[in-house]
Amino acid sequence: MRPLRQPVYVILGTMFLLLGALGLFLPVLPTTPFWLLTCWFYLRGSNRLYARVMRNPYFGGYMRGFLEEKAIPLHGKIVTVVVMWGSAISTFLFLDAHWAIDLLILVVAIGVTWYVLSFPTAKGRR
Repeated sequence: MRPLRQPVYVILGTMFLLLGALGLFLPVLPTTPFWLLTCWFYLRGSNRLYARVMRNPYFGGYMRGFLEEKAIPLHGKIVTVVVMWGSAISTFLFLDAHWAIDLLILVVAIGVTWYVLSFPTAKGRR
């Protein structure tokens, strides 16, 4: 049973990596949670793939800081909050959604802002 787990973990990790990459371009789809899941699955399925993700020049430092130091760089906090609120406000302005949807988006934006800002600010990285 154990050998079957590793390929499944690698497949799931790759799926979450791709979903996280899509989240860079689709404001409704989150990026960081999917990449954290990628790290979790790769850590259990392939040390080589996990190390490769951690060495990635674009997001490896963010993942390493979040997973190992439990901190988020100031630049990451600013980008996260600005993009999220920009998406929420554009949704309010340009979509004629039911008031309950607007309320849900507002509550999620407030919750995510609080969550992101509750982490210590990482030192030494953008």
